[in-house]
Amino acid sequence: MKIAFFTDTFYPEINGVARTLKRFTDYLTAQGFSVKVFAPENPSEEYVPSHIHRFKSASFFLYPECRIAFPNYFKIKGELEKFNPDIIHVATPFNLGMMGIYCAKKMNIPLVGSYHTDFDQYLQFYDLTLLSSFLWKYMNWFHRPLQKIFVPSPDTMNQLTEYGFSNLELWPRGVDCEMFHPFYDKLAVRMRYSIRKEYILSYAGRLAPEKSAGLLLDIARNMPSQIADKVQWLIVGDGPLREQLEKEAPANMTFTGYLKGEQLAEVYSASDLFIFPSATETFGNVVLESLASGTPVIGANAGGVKSIIQDGLTGRLCTPHDIEQFTEAVTGLLTSDSKRIQMGYEARNYALTQKWGKIFNDLISHYQQVIETNQYPAPIPAKKEA
Repeated sequence: MKIAFFTDTFYPEINGVARTLKRFTDYLTAQGFSVKVFAPENPSEEYVPSHIHRFKSASFFLYPECRIAFPNYFKIKGELEKFNPDIIHVATPFNLGMMGIYCAKKMNIPLVGSYHTDFDQYLQFYDLTLLSSFLWKYMNWFHRPLQKIFVPSPDTMNQLTEYGFSNLELWPRGVDCEMFHPFYDKLAVRMRYSIRKEYILSYAGRLAPEKSAGLLLDIARNMPSQIADKVQWLIVGDGPLREQLEKEAPANMTFTGYLKGEQLAEVYSASDLFIFPSATETFGNVVLESLASGTPVIGANAGGVKSIIQDGLTGRLCTPHDIEQFTEAVTGLLTSDSKRIQMGYEARNYALTQKWGKIFNDLISHYQQVIETNQYPAPIPAKKEA
């Protein structure tokens, strides 16, 4: 099978979409499939592998880590003719995604796509809610030609169904339990960040309004002094709110910038709790990574996160933006070591069941179904004689 991907975000960009697509394309290559990726250029990338084709790009204003590419149709058409893909997968609803749909139609190539980001939820944080109706019309129009649309969580599937989307299939996320585990040297993390406090609370993600990153400060300030004095926060990530948050943050909050690989895994492992207040996630990769690290998660009872956290078993789910609930959940688990430790065991056990291999193989099966449907279309019913 030969698969062509069209995406406006890809490794080495740091976001859930880019990381998932990179892991999937690596898996396909390792399994002997042929892959082509059409993606925006990335200034930090020194070497571009031959199967990735980059195009000049600019940052998207709502999400600067996602870039808007300026693709060359004739270059893409030439590459597709040489590659002769069995299927095209579009992953983003921007220029390259549209180019993928256009090429699939022109060249009669089976077409699927995936829905990763709930941009409608983002609008409220940028005073753009008036655009909501237009956005959903566009998203319906963009996704209509796709023979299957892969969505990351049941919540996203329900939402898209309500907005009239069809051909939806669940494509959840897995986690690398060899990379993310509870057994890192916790003392090394404490020494690296000069932590002497009894407990470590962490967050990982983009520091932006749509991630409710500002709530982290509210939660920290709202904690009882006898608990707050024992806590050190590690805030992993970057984004438009970082400068403001650092300026307003309490003294027990350290901002690390973006971390990846073992450095990120070590922070999860060394943390007593992971706090994730975002209510706009279609999945929440960092939540699953924390659970794999044996660290319970306190998250918002919304979006894809609520399908990952088992409330009371692997963490706590709180009403979005409810500072009191988040504070009570943090305080309750920090004052009950046995409950928190048991949650950590359950979290790890759950994560061990979320295997990338099975998830990717299920997706490949969907590809095969679409390809076979195009090779052997359903027969046209014979007309009844008058």
